[in-house]
Amino acid sequence: MRPDLLARLGERLAARAAEHGLRRLVAATRGNGTLVVDGRALVDFSGNDYLGLAGHAAVRDALVACAIRDGVGAGAAHLIGGHRPEHAALEAEAAAWLGCERALLFSTGYAANLGVFQTLLGPDDLVVQDKLDHASLIDAAKLAGCEAKRYVHGDVESARRQLRSRPDAAALVATDGVFSMDGDLAPLAALAALARDTGAALMVDDAHGAGVLGPEGRGSAAHAGLAPSDVDVHVVTLGKALGVAGALVAGSQALIEGLVQFARTWVYTTAMPPALAAATRAALAVARHEDWRRDRLARLVAHFRRGAAARGIALMPSTTPIQPLPAGSAERALAWSHALAAAGFHVPAIRPPTVADGAARLRITLSVRHDERTIDTLLDALAAATAAPAEPRTEPAARTRGRTGTRVRGGPASHRARS
Repeated sequence: MRPDLLARLGERLAARAAEHGLRRLVAATRGNGTLVVDGRALVDFSGNDYLGLAGHAAVRDALVACAIRDGVGAGAAHLIGGHRPEHAALEAEAAAWLGCERALLFSTGYAANLGVFQTLLGPDDLVVQDKLDHASLIDAAKLAGCEAKRYVHGDVESARRQLRSRPDAAALVATDGVFSMDGDLAPLAALAALARDTGAALMVDDAHGAGVLGPEGRGSAAHAGLAPSDVDVHVVTLGKALGVAGALVAGSQALIEGLVQFARTWVYTTAMPPALAAATRAALAVARHEDWRRDRLARLVAHFRRGAAARGIALMPSTTPIQPLPAGSAERALAWSHALAAAGFHVPAIRPPTVADGAARLRITLSVRHDERTIDTLLDALAAATAAPAEPRTEPAARTRGRTGTRVRGGPASHRARS
């Protein structure tokens, strides 16, 4: 008898519920640094609007003015009439910002990563990835049909061993610049040297580094002292520090022309609304030239970490606005999150399969919209929550997972999910 797909899905949902892993979709109203969730205004320490640009007046005004002038939807894919002057201007300005020959605008970071892999790699090729890379990079390898090997997180010698396993294959080394669930940095200078030594190409998905790190916010590679040419493929997500939406791929003329011809996730997708491109241009100008935002963010990160240490709160190592607090069990992470909500803060629990079993956590993110006083209040609430007695655990019986690819991020066998 043929299996019932919806019944099977129901079984998976029941299993996830038993593991305290079900998510809840809530329509939250955004205010000035707050989210209204279930009728309560909570200070938001969960988002990725690191520079506070999502509500910036210049960004908002640029979007509205373009929408009034040009309408909303682009109406077509880029190659058949959807490519507008705002798109072209954003691509040129982004390429100049990153020091690359060209840039290409994608609708999402996920689509950008899938398009790059599918364009560059084939069945005979090799991609070597950090074990904590974003889920889109893992899925991109599946789409490309190449051989995928993963190296120990942040371990360049592990990456070297993986490359040596296929010395004659065309190869791509792919890594996040800032790892979204741990907040740590990839060893980009060493990876760039490895790529040069072995003849591999290097790709950096800088979703959480662009805008935040490096001179003018040029990202993780610039922060590591690399020249733009040291990285073959730069991916910049526009919905994090730049506060808008979409993504850019930047690199050589040959790379971008290849994507225009062969990247299915770009060729067969309706172009981003030109008003969003106009808003992104405004956000990019602010991010490039207002260095005080990065300076303030760095001060807030240091203040948070000092305050956590003084209160005995054991954070994971991170110098970025992503500050994870390990909880271990999903139940404990949920209990901490609920305690913070009761104290007026929105910090969702991050649980498997987004992270590995036993690696649940709170992912606390900082923004220039915060201030020291609010951070201190959050730290006091965190200290109280983590000092509370742990609730009794009712772990479900261990079971074998039939699809290891569904595990997204955390330990040695996981992929990371984009937050």
